[in-house]
Amino acid sequence: MHGSASEDSLVASRHRAFIAAHLAVGLGVLLLFPIWLALSGAPSFGSAVAFAFLAAPLPIAAFLSRTGRYEAAHLLSALALAGLVVLGGALTGGLQSPALILLAIVPAEAALSGARRITLASIGMAAVALAALATASLAGWLPSESGASAGFVPILIIAALLYGAGLALRIEQVYREADLAARDGEARYRMLAENGTDLITRHNSVGALEYASPAARTMLGCSAADLAGHGLFDRVHVADRPAYLHAISETDRTGEPRTLEFRLRRADTASDFLWVDMRCRPVIDPATGVRTIVAVMRDITEARTQQTEIVAARSSAAEANQSQIQFLAHVSHELRTPLNAIIGFSEMLERELFGKFEMARHRDYIRLIHSSGEHLLQVVNSVLDMSKIEAGKFEVVAAPFPVAPLVDCVLDIMSQQITGRGLKLVRRIDRDLPDVVADRRACRQILLNLLSNAAKFTEAGGTVSVTARLESGDLVLEVADTGVGIAASDLPRIGTPFVQADARHERRAEGTGLGISVVKGLVELQGGTFTLASEAGRGTTATVRLPLRNHRPALVGGAGPVLEERERRRA
Repeated sequence: MHGSASEDSLVASRHRAFIAAHLAVGLGVLLLFPIWLALSGAPSFGSAVAFAFLAAPLPIAAFLSRTGRYEAAHLLSALALAGLVVLGGALTGGLQSPALILLAIVPAEAALSGARRITLASIGMAAVALAALATASLAGWLPSESGASAGFVPILIIAALLYGAGLALRIEQVYREADLAARDGEARYRMLAENGTDLITRHNSVGALEYASPAARTMLGCSAADLAGHGLFDRVHVADRPAYLHAISETDRTGEPRTLEFRLRRADTASDFLWVDMRCRPVIDPATGVRTIVAVMRDITEARTQQTEIVAARSSAAEANQSQIQFLAHVSHELRTPLNAIIGFSEMLERELFGKFEMARHRDYIRLIHSSGEHLLQVVNSVLDMSKIEAGKFEVVAAPFPVAPLVDCVLDIMSQQITGRGLKLVRRIDRDLPDVVADRRACRQILLNLLSNAAKFTEAGGTVSVTARLESGDLVLEVADTGVGIAASDLPRIGTPFVQADARHERRAEGTGLGISVVKGLVELQGGTFTLASEAGRGTTATVRLPLRNHRPALVGGAGPVLEERERRRA
């Protein structure tokens, strides 16, 4: 057998059957030929040609074995048999010859090839052979019957027996191989169905169950027979039955696969349900041509339970976080009133509105009370802002305003704090900046927080700079310092509420870690971006980008951007 046929078991079985049958016919002819010679003596020319046709299956079998061309071998076999029939018919009476019966074998054998064109070609050969005999008979071209022609009849009988036997053997082998393949496929299917944990079912168009795999026992605690008909439907949760029937009917109507999650009652209890994921698709029964619905159901109860727990935990965490935000907001509101009173009365005392201090240290105490109150109020305001941002209640009111006056206002507020620490304050602003459409209060808070942070973490003699410029259609606000910087390992944590980087294992400045968190929140509320670049010992640069999709051109124009730089030093 040719190697190309061994890749497919069905093709290999067909090749084996063809070769075996043709070898049997050819070898049978070779065995009978000496006996024929002994009984009849020297053969006539017609008998010799007839035996040559009868022995043709041997070279045809060799041809298939060497080339693997199954269809071509069938054509050669049909041609040899048709040639034998024409020869036999011509020598034994033409249209009245018994050899014509063998023409029926020509298309019958070709049908075993499984190729329609080979079968049609064989039918055509048989028709041509019959037409040739009829034409020769009517034209009187055929030899008259004689003793030699009468002696040719046994050859035809032998040919009919041999070809018939070969055909019968091939048909038997093909059917046997097909039956074995079907049994093997069924056995494999049953092995998968019986050992799989998924329940496999087959339904008709109205949803009635026609087959259920043995997995019904492990999944539902019942036999497959208990689910037949409407047994499975009766176990579907009442609330899920419409969806279940709709999935089956839509699969049958559209021919498209469907997926559905629903509940099935387990065993015979009324309240023990499990969740299953059903994937159903239409399948055409090859035997009847009727469309059926095949469904695969998988138990997803554990996954659904975990999903429910995750949702509940997430909801609980969200509620706890909301409660925490509300608590911080309420506490902040409650603290602001007494803090404002403390700050206000300490200012009055510091100005000696209620009388002179008898001792200088009393003034120092009042200043300490005032500065501590302002610091605490700043912390409370930061907490309040952060809670509003996280709760989504911070109102952003966008309106056009010039950038330079806002920066100058913030610098006026922070100037004393920055220069009082012995720092140089640098202002760089593009004088052609257009008016930005944003929340002025939020932008002011952003700059205040960034400048406050820069001042806290910069040693005396250092520099704090503020830059405002246009870049790629965005307003860029940049606050840089030459302070202690932030370690690379701490950078990802900066911006998380109440997280502050520690430098050299000690706190270098007071603070709660809320300043940058508030900045990030306010920037994101306005559709901008915030980035922080820093290196330990070399300072930090905070960059805010606000989109300028809507802006009003500045009143001052020029040929190009003009950067105004101003330094403020400690007086």
